[in-house]
Amino acid sequence: MIIDINISRVLIIVLLLGLSSCSSSQSRKEQRAKSSSISLDRYIELNKQMVDDEQKVIGRYVEEHKLDMNRTQTGLWYAISEPGSGDKIVSGKVVTLNYEIRLLDGTLCYSSQRDGQKVFLVGQGGVEAGLEEGILMLKPGGKATFLMPPHLAHGLVGDDDQIPSRAILRYEVEVSNVENKN
Repeated sequence: MIIDINISRVLIIVLLLGLSSCSSSQSRKEQRAKSSSISLDRYIELNKQMVDDEQKVIGRYVEEHKLDMNRTQTGLWYAISEPGSGDKIVSGKVVTLNYEIRLLDGTLCYSSQRDGQKVFLVGQGGVEAGLEEGILMLKPGGKATFLMPPHLAHGLVGDDDQIPSRAILRYEVEVSNVENKN
């Protein structure tokens, strides 16, 4: 009987310790979740601040260079010098572009003259989000200038080649051909 009481006490102690560790484990999970949400909120705030700062840089650039540009809700700046003719470009079309991509300091990164024309299927990704957004404003033969903040171009990391991290890009584009996907 004494052995049964001791076993019962041991079982009760083990159960209490188990419950205690579960509640402290739950408490740690709650603390991590709270810490994570604080971190996530802070990252969101930092991201918003970076986007705002980039828009200010682009705004100053536009002002200093006396450019007549508009801005979309996503933050793409654009000036259409020649809208082109025919139907507007839509998702599903294959577009061929002549282009120059420069940094805001004028450094040439890429061009169709040096690197070949850019050909892509609209609406399928594979190109910068800002380029795709801008192309949808044009028609065949259209020409435009786009200023793309990093979140619409090559982001925080650049392209590991000509475009550095967090680069704001100036695109000069001309739509040389639009056709249906085969």
